[in-house]
Amino acid sequence: MLLSRWTVRLCLWLLAHTFYRVEVRGAENLPKGGSALLVCNHISFIDPLLISAGASRPIRFLMSRPFYETRGIHWLAKLMGAIPVSAADPPREMARSLDAAQVRLRAGELVCLYADSALMRTGHLPRLGPSLEAISRAVAVPVVPVHLDRVWGNIFRFERGRFFFKWPRRIPYRVTVSFGAALAPGTSAFQVRQGLMMLSAEASSRREAVQRPLPETFLDCARRNWRRFAMADSSGREASFGQALVGALLFRCFIVRRCPNEKMVGVLLPPSVPAAVMNLGISLAGRVAVNLNYTAPAQAIDVAIERCGIKTIFTSQKLLDRFGIAKRPGMVMIEGVVQNFSKRDKLVWAAVARLVPTPILRRWLIPSDVKLDSLATIIFSSGSTGTPKGVMLSHRNILSNVEGMEQALDVDRRDCLLGVLPFFHAFGFTVGLWLPAISGFGVVYHTTPLEARKIGELCRKYRATMLIATPTFVWEYIRRCEPGDFASLRVAIVGAEKMRQELADAFWEKFHLDLFQGYGCTELAPVVSVETSGGYALKHLGVAPRGTVGRPIPGIAVRVVNPETFAECGPGEEGMLLVKGPNVMVGYLAEPEKTRQAIWEDGWYITGDVAQLDDGGFITITDRLSRFSKIAGEMVSHVHVEEALHRALGCLEHRLVVTSVSDDQKGERFVVLHTELGMSVDDLLKRLRDSGLPPLWVPRREHFFRVESLPIMGSGKLDLKLVKETAQRLSARVAVA
Repeated sequence: MLLSRWTVRLCLWLLAHTFYRVEVRGAENLPKGGSALLVCNHISFIDPLLISAGASRPIRFLMSRPFYETRGIHWLAKLMGAIPVSAADPPREMARSLDAAQVRLRAGELVCLYADSALMRTGHLPRLGPSLEAISRAVAVPVVPVHLDRVWGNIFRFERGRFFFKWPRRIPYRVTVSFGAALAPGTSAFQVRQGLMMLSAEASSRREAVQRPLPETFLDCARRNWRRFAMADSSGREASFGQALVGALLFRCFIVRRCPNEKMVGVLLPPSVPAAVMNLGISLAGRVAVNLNYTAPAQAIDVAIERCGIKTIFTSQKLLDRFGIAKRPGMVMIEGVVQNFSKRDKLVWAAVARLVPTPILRRWLIPSDVKLDSLATIIFSSGSTGTPKGVMLSHRNILSNVEGMEQALDVDRRDCLLGVLPFFHAFGFTVGLWLPAISGFGVVYHTTPLEARKIGELCRKYRATMLIATPTFVWEYIRRCEPGDFASLRVAIVGAEKMRQELADAFWEKFHLDLFQGYGCTELAPVVSVETSGGYALKHLGVAPRGTVGRPIPGIAVRVVNPETFAECGPGEEGMLLVKGPNVMVGYLAEPEKTRQAIWEDGWYITGDVAQLDDGGFITITDRLSRFSKIAGEMVSHVHVEEALHRALGCLEHRLVVTSVSDDQKGERFVVLHTELGMSVDDLLKRLRDSGLPPLWVPRREHFFRVESLPIMGSGKLDLKLVKETAQRLSARVAVA
């Protein structure tokens, strides 16, 4: 026995001091004596050794039986006293394994349980199932949540069909083991999972030892992937990572000379190679890039420029002509900037970028005051429900979101992203620009997300593997793209607005690929959750049920609370969604009061969305608080009425939107703006009443108004502010008549 313990401790010491650097947090939460049930996320086959290396007491693990019996591992598992268990075990065998764990707990030992002993193939936290509750009911011992952070990239995790024989990303590999505060005996699986999620968010917020600001991270990535394809666009421009770095350095040099005392630099360009390289150059110069919405009204652009104090705006004459934007003082045409780069400049900076050691380049090029918590960008919210707000995002906000997406989407250097979302859109900026730039894979840009045929051609040409868009744009792809256009895609995700199931069905029928939902908002940098399971779709056990927006990505914690009392809701209960993590914005630009209203105590961001959270951690967004109306004293959802109207129409496309205006008798009344319905309003209302919809929810015939098209913003969202203004104007005309 003494030899066995010595052997195990030696293995743990070698592991913790050679290939890994194990940092332990919350060690005081691990009982120094007596029994406790440890519950941990399970990312790789090396997890038991990492946890044991961070603990001062021996731990007995419930280990996956196939892994327990693997040659070369079985002897170490026996030395550690592991208890084999498998979801495929017959009931009697499973009961014997759980009984063995209970015996060890009654003997005063520490027993560690993974989620049904399942190795998670993405970074998402798993479902905590019957094993935990069976042991908790049988033995009254405290439950200690344990979280492993930054284990995702090690060679022992599952990646693209392989568990072993992968090249390590770095040596030594830094890992954090966090022991949470002990929970009371009998704590539900839901609460234990919430505890694990909090540990994940806290660990992700404290990665100073391994994280660096965005320009440094891009610099390192470009040096490592010098010849690898980085980006292209529909004009035919292509660039490797080395070429993108040289271009960014040229722009950096120009910005330093042209904007010596300017902290914020404006960019008014569509998604393209020049726009991406310009943003990278601004970041390398230590400035804050502000991508302006070229589809917004002139007044909104002027407000953004004024609030940020922008003096220089890089744009293109083609874009100004296309969108009818008036030229403003300080505008610099990017075509002229590029033409002024001499061959000598290009050769000099290419030599510098290629030959100067990376540490020297970092210190030379990037200002010393650029830190993780420095401002990286200001993105103006869509303004779909009111005046746009300037959302301040730090390098930490964006970097943590990128790292979470890397795990959730299981990206590697073989991937290629279709970059169709504009950079003034938070998804476009974080996922379309920075995710490929610092993860080392390619991206293909196109200036207009609605030009479906061109996007289909780009997907074919560059063998794109990932598409992130909005439901509005995807409808266009279904109508106009050929089935083979998206044959190379492995992941397709929509966000920014709710996806109807009819869209997912139509996408599957056309392209034979599951269309998943993501959820987020600008203030959260922006991704909170994604429905896909790292590309394994429905084959994977942890895939989200239909109708959800998936689980929170790694490093993010969520809660559902009562919107009035902020008391936490249980699984399946409806309430307001709160989000916490390193992705929560710095605040609103020059609006401290609105910032205080948006961020609750202890850093929780109030999304304003009505949601449910189930036992498996899947989020279902049911509505938005701002899209309710109080009619005759009853709160009625606009979204529910919209869905009922579309069901009555029997159409797949978004043909109508519901809003409300004030009413002297009922407080508010519904107004419906619609395009061609394909039937009369009377027939539609008859179907609606026959469907069993409460009479109070049924709009009146005279409150239906036909419009040329539904107002859509450049981000792909419905412009709800313009919808309401249009409804008020049309309703006023009817009242006067």
